[in-house]
Amino acid sequence: MINKKVANVEVALDGVADDMTLMFGGFGLSGIPENAIAELVKRNVKGLTCISNNAGVDDFGLGLLLQGKQIKKMISSYVGENDEFERQMLSGELDVELIPQGTLAERCRAAQAGFPAVYTPAGYGTEVAEGKETREFDGKMYVLEHAFKADFGFVKAWKGDAAGNLVFKGTARNFNPNMCGAAKITVAEVEELVPVGALDPNQIHIPGIFVQRIFQGEVYEKRIEQRTVRPRD
Repeated sequence: MINKKVANVEVALDGVADDMTLMFGGFGLSGIPENAIAELVKRNVKGLTCISNNAGVDDFGLGLLLQGKQIKKMISSYVGENDEFERQMLSGELDVELIPQGTLAERCRAAQAGFPAVYTPAGYGTEVAEGKETREFDGKMYVLEHAFKADFGFVKAWKGDAAGNLVFKGTARNFNPNMCGAAKITVAEVEELVPVGALDPNQIHIPGIFVQRIFQGEVYEKRIEQRTVRPRD
């Protein structure tokens, strides 16, 4: 069994450099690789192209990289909760490629599976399809979408073992699993790193073959993006 465990986040990010394309798992603020993002902020890596469902909020998640002008391009589905993201996009400071959410997931999954591209009906007849190949299957039109090409993929799991096997929890399963193995190097940070054999094989969501480095994360905030409460009776 190959040991994928590394000592800490500093070692896990070895090789990350300016102008790279990086993937970030998570949905909103759920299941985001907080430790990896904090280390990127600390290193002040610049000129990044980031692939993520969204860009966090102004002072958390990928919003921290936007604050430091470390991101040159965002490839994502959702802008709504980040004022700085919106400001940089509208001012032309940030290159933004908005993608239907399902298409984003499938382009990750295509890269994971080794497929160069996929056909999807999403976006046909809209600006999303401009300049792209289209094709008819069984009377329905589809758009050709290419698999992502990323240098590093950063994911966050609930539990993992030294072989890289991962178990995700709740909403964190939205994009993290699809990004495992979708980049040249997948780095997984976990809330709990257990010995090989401690995980029930039937409960493993992603096998270790899709992960190159894994480390024990620290100090997860787990913020709530939008808190809604019921009024008192």
